[in-house]
Amino acid sequence: MSDCIQTTDLICGDDGIRLDSFLANNTLFSRSRISRLIEDGHVFVNEISKNKSYRLSCGDIVSYEISDNIEIDAIPQDIPLDVVYEDEHLIVINKPQGMVVHPAPGNRSGTLVNALLYHCKESLSGINGKVRPGIVHRIDKDTSGLLVIAKSDAAHIPLAEMFKKHDFRRTYQAILYGCPKDDMGTVELAIGRSKKDRKKMAFFPPNTPNSKNAITHYRVLERFRGYSYVELNLETGRTHQIRVHMLSLSCPVLADPVYASGRKNFGLNGQCLHAKSIGFSHPITGKSLNFDSPLPDYFKKVLETMREL
Repeated sequence: MSDCIQTTDLICGDDGIRLDSFLANNTLFSRSRISRLIEDGHVFVNEISKNKSYRLSCGDIVSYEISDNIEIDAIPQDIPLDVVYEDEHLIVINKPQGMVVHPAPGNRSGTLVNALLYHCKESLSGINGKVRPGIVHRIDKDTSGLLVIAKSDAAHIPLAEMFKKHDFRRTYQAILYGCPKDDMGTVELAIGRSKKDRKKMAFFPPNTPNSKNAITHYRVLERFRGYSYVELNLETGRTHQIRVHMLSLSCPVLADPVYASGRKNFGLNGQCLHAKSIGFSHPITGKSLNFDSPLPDYFKKVLETMREL
């Protein structure tokens, strides 16, 4: 008897990413398995079969077929969650520093998704498959702060569209090495994969091929001796956007293990960056929602140390 075939749909949140790279980032399959799935005609973009080098657009629906007996599931785990808001359609979580958002090779458990599956039971959007149920957007493992999760498919699609159109209001706070020259400013530089180190992102002039334009507004809240405390507002949501844009000012984020390795890190295990507030219209009711999270203890301790320098 042949295996039962299941189809999983994923929504692309980026422009220009290769189909095989997108699947590698959003499933637990190996590169070789992804290639075989594509070559065997089991992967579709907006219901049309594409080759592995096809470049996706934000909002594309990527579907893949696979036998259900080898589908990799995320496992529910009883992990405490800091729930800021919850209704039948969405949940807002204050993620701690150090927690990965969804399972991936090397992080198959202990993630936010594992915790959500336990907390929400069956009430999570299935649009992004079994590995990333309900996930509309992400923040890095070592970035703390607010995340919006879709509990229903009806909420997931409009939430994803809001992110695509940059209709979410997002404010971050960070401590930087050094101080920006101006108290307020805007960084408008494209972000793409580094040509020297493929594990890093890099900044480029706007409209550079193979990169994505990005805009970050910053405001200096406090200046210290060799450091600064800043607030940042995003117009776009590129990979490592804040970390790379602050690097472009020669003021990388404090304790950033990728873009500021080797510098004094004040005992931190990752960058001092917190997603502090988020605002958007409820995808079903249209009600304006605004949430703010307090600075976590690790951030406050570093601030206290800075003020004593």
